[in-house]
Amino acid sequence: MFSAYEKIKELAENQGISLNKLEEKLGYSRNTIYNMRKSTPNSERIAEIADYFNVSTDYLLGRTDNPRIASDNDMSEIDLKKDAAESFFYDGHELNEEDLDLIASILETRIKNRK
Repeated sequence: MFSAYEKIKELAENQGISLNKLEEKLGYSRNTIYNMRKSTPNSERIAEIADYFNVSTDYLLGRTDNPRIASDNDMSEIDLKKDAAESFFYDGHELNEEDLDLIASILETRIKNRK
């Protein structure tokens, strides 16, 4: 499991900014984020950093691999095959590519017939 520091570092690298620049943008003193390697960050800092990167605090804390923030009215599209490949099991068995294709086909047919 990644530490919060590792996730933050990865997100910063993906956006092409250094940790020092991130600290500057968030108004933190120098090495604030670096010090998260050794100690548990407080919830306020985690929330601020999560807001900056538009990810969930659970993602930063390594509690989920999904960076999306949950909401009650979130109706955005998902990539079923991608999400299923990462997490779908049935009766204790992992679903393979053929299983995922079958599920996608059934859903597509159901949606077309529903209209």
